[in-house]
Amino acid sequence: MAKKFIDVMDTTFRDGFQSVYGGRVLMNDFFPAVEAAKMAGINHFEFGGGARFQSLYFYLREDAFEMMDKFREIVGPDANLQTLSRGVNTVMLDTGSKELIDLHAKMFKKHGTTTIRNFDALNDVENLKYSGERIAHHGLKHEVVVTMMDLPPGCHGAHDVEFYEKTLRDILDAGIPYDSICFKDASGTSNPQKVFETIKMARALVPEGTHLRLHTHETAGVSVSAYMAALEAGIDGIDMAAAPVSGGTSQPDILTMLHATKGMNFDLGGLEIGKILTYEKELQSCLSDYFMPPEATMVSPVIPFSPMPGGALTANTQMMRDNDILDKFPEVIAAMQEVVEKGGYGTSVTPVSQFYFQQALNNVMQGPWNAIAPGYGKMVLGYFGKTPVAPDPEIVKIASEKLGLEPTTKNALDIADADETKSLQHAIDELKENDIEVTEENIFIAAACQEKGIAFLLGKGELNVRKISEMKNDCEGSSMGSGNYTVVVDGQKFSVQVAEGDADIQVTAVNGEAAATSAPVTSGTDIEIKALLPGNVWKIVANPGQSVNEGDVIMILESMKMEIDVVAPKGGVVKSINVATNDKVVEGQTVAVIG
Repeated sequence: MAKKFIDVMDTTFRDGFQSVYGGRVLMNDFFPAVEAAKMAGINHFEFGGGARFQSLYFYLREDAFEMMDKFREIVGPDANLQTLSRGVNTVMLDTGSKELIDLHAKMFKKHGTTTIRNFDALNDVENLKYSGERIAHHGLKHEVVVTMMDLPPGCHGAHDVEFYEKTLRDILDAGIPYDSICFKDASGTSNPQKVFETIKMARALVPEGTHLRLHTHETAGVSVSAYMAALEAGIDGIDMAAAPVSGGTSQPDILTMLHATKGMNFDLGGLEIGKILTYEKELQSCLSDYFMPPEATMVSPVIPFSPMPGGALTANTQMMRDNDILDKFPEVIAAMQEVVEKGGYGTSVTPVSQFYFQQALNNVMQGPWNAIAPGYGKMVLGYFGKTPVAPDPEIVKIASEKLGLEPTTKNALDIADADETKSLQHAIDELKENDIEVTEENIFIAAACQEKGIAFLLGKGELNVRKISEMKNDCEGSSMGSGNYTVVVDGQKFSVQVAEGDADIQVTAVNGEAAATSAPVTSGTDIEIKALLPGNVWKIVANPGQSVNEGDVIMILESMKMEIDVVAPKGGVVKSINVATNDKVVEGQTVAVIG
């Protein structure tokens, strides 16, 4: 009797890179490994989307569309190249308008994509309808998703088999076009018995011949057991990665699963151990100079109490490491249980995982519920869709007061469509204002990546890759590493890019503002506005001399893959802006003064 063929998707070059390196791997460094994977017989790759879209523009000075085109050239026309999309968010962190969602599908089809895996972190099927329809419209295969996790101990009301059955029935009843169905557990916390029962339920519910997949991470240490349970229950496909970006916060290793299924009635993609060994050796060589965070290689027994996705864990710990607050990580993980429980049980996957982590960090750094992370607050208020269960009423009240927003039951897509800043015309205007060629690719880059997308298109993008050789050079030489800094020259403030080699660095005056060579001069009525969290300056909204009202946004910081508004604590006049776009800031740093 022939063994059951199990389709294997190699996640190395998308989720593997995101889970281990925060997505920061340069294309020319890993392309030889793609060739090796092809030679090893792999024909199904996750090669873009998710955080591996924005990260190229944010940190690598690379064009994701160019990377996708070159990837397709290497693997040939017949490979199944898959990307990850977040429903109405697509590859952004906020809800997109209908025209942006349509353009996403059109551009990804144009640049080599075969299949788009499409999920909503809240399992709100309303957020999957239009996005799924546009994916199918543009000739792509649509892999619709039910997102999974285990709830922290003592929590109930969602994320059991009955909840997943309701979600799946809602998808089927909505008539969303699909080619396959994936059960996606970004935190790897779903216990194997629940996985088994969920796949058995789905197999009985969907039409015969429907392709079912399971995606999980090793973060909690049960991924191999979960895959074995799914195989026994009748799954058709699983996701795996190659060493050194397998296991730990990433997917199980290909070799590990080949070993685990020895003697069983499963053929994992027709893959052979010897060829995979050769591929992994090439990949290890390609990535040998990349710094691997120690937490990326570990599994954690406390993750089910959080739960924190593998793809977000290392991105967050690296950010905390960069800002010297990594010692707070255990406290933040512990604080996540309450944040998840009171937030309505959205699945811990981007962007909701970032909402959870950001709010937990706020609760640790500033005291419980003294500050509401904008994303978390908007989620409990209903601006991203309907959460699986109703959020805690007291938290809803606090979020409404802190953010100045009323709860809503409006469709997230309708809210986005009413926002002119999310229109294609707004992106086109931004391109024209900066004398950048108006192409569909550039429109999407500007819309999806906003100021950092414009900076990239102007040749001013930030390069921030953690390589061992460069880290050694930093230690042996100046204490000032690559990045953006604000410096003072003859009383004038400038934003300066610091980089090695022949990089095209930029020096820009900060709002034309003369700067004091010491701390800002303030009167008794002046207020120094300080950064509440470490991060980077994303956008400066107000200028010196400008009048602002209490609650007006002064600037926007980027932290934990999210935008954080810095607002005026009272009405007044902006006396000074003390940072520049792309500057790194630390917690407690004065970023502006109003009086």
